[in-house]
Amino acid sequence: QVQLVESGGGLVQAGGSLRLSCAASGTIGRNNNMGWYRQPPGKQRELVAAITSGGIRDTADSVKGRFTISRDNAKNTVYLQMNSLKSEDTAVYYCNMKLGFYNYWGQGTQVTVSS
Repeated sequence: QVQLVESGGGLVQAGGSLRLSCAASGTIGRNNNMGWYRQPPGKQRELVAAITSGGIRDTADSVKGRFTISRDNAKNTVYLQMNSLKSEDTAVYYCNMKLGFYNYWGQGTQVTVSS
């Protein structure tokens, strides 16, 4: 079993920055993919960015150049640095870990960008 705990969400003005963190605990293999998804109000959940344990990144076009995903394997933690935030970035952000056939989710953290 894997637990994911997110932190770092909040209210920020457009153009500002936030950094999300997600700490994983439990039975975690060395090879796993971690990532961030978001669900805007009234919309489906979508991938924001993901990173493999080897550091290969995948970033959504809508956030490229503004958001950066990174991870600290020693701490089993993944980060999402969000810069130049826009009102359309407002959403609940979920941490995700893919471990073999299993898919784990955090509880979500709200990010609200005011214009």
